[in-house]
Amino acid sequence: MIQKLWFPAIAVITFCSCGGGKKLASANAQIEQLTANNKLLAKNLDQAKQQISSLTGDNSSLSQQLGNCQQTVQQTQQRLQATQAVIRSERDKMKKLQSTLANGMADFQSKGVDVYNKDGIVYVSMADNLLYKSGSAALSDSGKGALVHLAEVLNGYPNLKVIVLGNTDNVQFKKGSDNWTLSTERANGVVRVLRDASVDPARLTAAGKGKYNPVADNSTAEGRAKNRRTDIILNPDLEQIWENINSDK
Repeated sequence: MIQKLWFPAIAVITFCSCGGGKKLASANAQIEQLTANNKLLAKNLDQAKQQISSLTGDNSSLSQQLGNCQQTVQQTQQRLQATQAVIRSERDKMKKLQSTLANGMADFQSKGVDVYNKDGIVYVSMADNLLYKSGSAALSDSGKGALVHLAEVLNGYPNLKVIVLGNTDNVQFKKGSDNWTLSTERANGVVRVLRDASVDPARLTAAGKGKYNPVADNSTAEGRAKNRRTDIILNPDLEQIWENINSDK
């Protein structure tokens, strides 16, 4: 009877032993898997921390760059405002100059003097029949008188640069010479009169364009008459303007 009881007990122990081993193996496998997962998560966490640290550094650098850009924009805006203020001031000065010249040269306007403003630059255009005889570079007395009146105005604006530009029509005035030479000689004559009327020679520039700067059609007598002229171009002193702008930095 006792022997008969041993066999079932051994069978139960063996069965329990096999079942427990499988559970233990499964548990160990799960532990290993969890351990591996934990290591992977820890690695990912470290990488995430590194990325966060890197992004934090990048964000700090970008914030600094943004601050520098904002400061640069502000400085640029201030510079732009200063530049615009100087330009407005110069534009107002040139408008006032135009008005002063128009009044000062009023007696000569009917004789071929035209004062106008173009792109912020004042022009005094004088017809050649006021200044010269046909084909000549010698100034007439009436022309010298007009230039003396002009010089009186110019001396009140010592910072203006003065360019005297001679122009002709397309009809050759003398055999063996050219209109370019004539236009240059006429400009030189005007510059000398202005110099003798106390305009600083350092402000004066003489040039000739000959027939290459027409304002009208050379195919008509009226057009050729308009093209035979001397332009006195009054420019702001750009170097002085630039110095004024830079002084506001």
